[in-house]
Amino acid sequence: MSTCTTVSCELAEPLAATAAVATTWLLVEQNGPWGAKALGESHLDRATGRALEAAAAGTGVRVALIRRPGRHADCPPTTRHGVVVAHTVPGRGWVRRAQVVDPAELLELDFAALGAGDHTGFGAEHVGGPMALVCTNGRRDRCCALLGRPLAAELAAAGHSEVWEVTHLGGHRFAPTMLVLPYGYAYGRLTPESAKDVLAATAAGHMVPEWSRGCSGWERPGQAAEHAVRLATGETGADALTVAQRPDGEGRWLVRVVHRDGRAWEVDVIETVSEPPRPESCGKAAGTPSRMDVLSVRGV
Repeated sequence: MSTCTTVSCELAEPLAATAAVATTWLLVEQNGPWGAKALGESHLDRATGRALEAAAAGTGVRVALIRRPGRHADCPPTTRHGVVVAHTVPGRGWVRRAQVVDPAELLELDFAALGAGDHTGFGAEHVGGPMALVCTNGRRDRCCALLGRPLAAELAAAGHSEVWEVTHLGGHRFAPTMLVLPYGYAYGRLTPESAKDVLAATAAGHMVPEWSRGCSGWERPGQAAEHAVRLATGETGADALTVAQRPDGEGRWLVRVVHRDGRAWEVDVIETVSEPPRPESCGKAAGTPSRMDVLSVRGV
């Protein structure tokens, strides 16, 4: 039986510029099973989950649940919740951690400030290696469970101490998908070997273009432009490039990509649709998802 991932691979659908857009991630530890819409379908208080989602709307903050790899159906409810807040705009990123007894305490945060890159003193700075967040929510898409859970388990067994399952990263058809902090790059179609390569590169301050879906800190046109410049130059420094985009007609953008050494490029990006139709998620009707295509890259 075909899955959304096998169809996407057969069609050689590009990974670039498919990362979920979020300047800041708010990740709340919650053990036990997750439903398809996990913020309202887990052991987390439903009203709290919905309130967190509402508070984050329009601020650039994306809320998700995390848990350690392993069996979850019989896990007791979490009594203390680890919390990770990560700002992922390159050159301005940070990761902060704390624990709360009641996730409702997080409703007191200034979500607009978090989205803008101001942590307002929340928690303490994360110290240690990269954090690997692997999408595993089979209630949302079976590919995430079938492919994501074994990947998370393998990374944990290999000794990576900061491996977490996460409820939703978008792009089920690119499973297994992984978001890596501190830099906020999303990756897809990973194997255990390539995922370990990504984590090693992240620890050294680099990203890996081959499996990159983009940095969540950029809008999708910016993700496409950054990726194109990386391919053209071979630059892999995670914080080496910044982008600024402006509309250039309907469904088209001019994106200025600037290197920290002063070099700059202008990238012409256009939004198209993916043909032929394919399912964006298992069980859904075939559609033509949006894609970002680069028309030109010019040094300026």
